[in-house]
Amino acid sequence: MSRRRVVITGIGIVSPLGSDLDQFWERVKEGKSGIRRIQGFDASQLPSQIAGEVAEFDLDAFIPKKEQRRMDPFSHYAMGAAQLTVNDAGLDMSKEDPTRIGVIVGSGIGGLQTLEEQHAILMTKGPTRCSPFMIPGMISNIAPGLIAIKHGMKGPNYSVISACATGVHCVGDAMRFVRTGEADVMLAGGTEAAVCPLGMAGFCSMKALSIRNDEPERASRPFEADRTGFVMSEGAAIVVLEELEHATKRGAKIYCELAGFGATCDAFHMTAPAEGGEGAARAMNMAMSDASLTGADIDYVNAHGTSTKLNDKNETAAIKAALGEDRAREIMVSSSKSMTGHLLGAAGGIETAICALTLKNNIVTPTINYETPDPECDLDYVPNTARETKIRACLNNSLGFGGHNAVLCLKSFE
Repeated sequence: MSRRRVVITGIGIVSPLGSDLDQFWERVKEGKSGIRRIQGFDASQLPSQIAGEVAEFDLDAFIPKKEQRRMDPFSHYAMGAAQLTVNDAGLDMSKEDPTRIGVIVGSGIGGLQTLEEQHAILMTKGPTRCSPFMIPGMISNIAPGLIAIKHGMKGPNYSVISACATGVHCVGDAMRFVRTGEADVMLAGGTEAAVCPLGMAGFCSMKALSIRNDEPERASRPFEADRTGFVMSEGAAIVVLEELEHATKRGAKIYCELAGFGATCDAFHMTAPAEGGEGAARAMNMAMSDASLTGADIDYVNAHGTSTKLNDKNETAAIKAALGEDRAREIMVSSSKSMTGHLLGAAGGIETAICALTLKNNIVTPTINYETPDPECDLDYVPNTARETKIRACLNNSLGFGGHNAVLCLKSFE
């Protein structure tokens, strides 16, 4: 059976760099950082006191106040990003078959703030005072469910949960539904709201986070010799995937083509990547093969690039293994997390959006805070300044705790 072509026709972002798409793109191109000292709670007792908190997001514009109280912030962000992506795509549900439109949106952690708040109520006021909305507020799959309820989308609907690979897994699964003809349109991406005392304390205890508290905007420095850990962030990013003929018939704008997807497991360690990035390399090769491309066709890699010692050196090795060392040295590699921080389950969504914007505009976003090269990370990381150049195809890497590897291959639309 011939495969249907899948294109991206809408982008919705709620992030530390704002929720207006044009403004977000300008800030990313300019190498602006969304990392600040934490404002949402007193973080003075934490080793890491910095994060990428959601900025410039008017919740009242997306969800009535009564309904807001029944949702965790991760659902707030998902609902906002979903509305923004529907608007951007010009999708009119009154003209669509709702059974042909689905939603796959995941969260690596889910309703952590709800858990934190309700546990405090349990301990201080007793079990009868816990909210009846606690469980539906916490579960990760409530986000796509709420999006479907609001927009009347009755197609495939679920969450993938694979830590920091969540967003890309969701987009990859959604692509397959459109490709095989089981859906015409899918909303896909990730959402996260774990910048709270419990979430920060857990990651601090792992010693995974940067403690460059006096220089928050310079704390996330992927592939750079002085990197000390990643920076937690929150937000959501959801894209509209659409079958090409369906998009063309309704006159939709097209950002790019989503051409390939690869998913593997390291089967190595709970949190550390496999030495040499073996699993990530296989996922990249799978995504290229699925797109009928080779390393010679890839001009850019949006790296997972967390700013941790182990990830960055092993991802560098993985890129060399997948594309061939000579080709790896010729292409551009950059990490959006240097600006946005690490949105965990939403990272793959926001980086898919950045790849789509890169292909549409032929501008590669930079890796900021790159000052001192690391001999173990020796590729072209587009340091500090964006580049305007033709991009034919790119890879979007997402690698998660548990050894999960997910990679998308996106092409310039022709």
